[in-house]
Amino acid sequence: MRGLYKYPDGSEYNGNWNDEGQRHGYGHMKFPDGTEYYGTFDNGLCSGSGIMLFSDTSRYEGDFAQGKFNGHGVFLRCDGMRFEGEFKDGKISGYGLVTFSDGTHGLPRNEGYFDGNKMTRREKCPHVIRKAQDAAIRAKDSRQS
Repeated sequence: MRGLYKYPDGSEYNGNWNDEGQRHGYGHMKFPDGTEYYGTFDNGLCSGSGIMLFSDTSRYEGDFAQGKFNGHGVFLRCDGMRFEGEFKDGKISGYGLVTFSDGTHGLPRNEGYFDGNKMTRREKCPHVIRKAQDAAIRAKDSRQS
C-alpha cells in the first residue's frame, strides 16, 4: 500500500508500506532538520538505491543498507569536494577518488584506499570509481516524482 504519514517529531514519509506498517519499497522521507531521502526502504530503513539531500546542500547518491551509506556511491560536499567510491556503515571506507571543488585530484592524486575518511594507500581503482558512478546513476534513475 502507499500513503503519507506525518510523525510527531515533524518527519514526513510518503511512499510504500509493508503489511506490518513499516516503510517498504520506494518512498520519500523528510526529516525535521531539512534532510530528505528519495529511494527504497526495507522494513523501515533506507536500503538499496537512494539519494540523500542534506540541508547544507551536501548530497549522497548511491547504495544504502540498514539506513546508512553502504556499498558504492558519490558524496558531494556543500563546498564542492566529491568522493566517488566505497562506503561502509555510513562512512567512506574502501577504494575511491577525491575530487576537489576546483576539479583537481591533488598532487599526488587522492585515489586509493580510504579508512575512516583518511587515505591509507595510494592505488589506481578505476573499476571502483565506475561502480560508484553507476550506483549514483541508478539512484537518480530510480527517483520517482
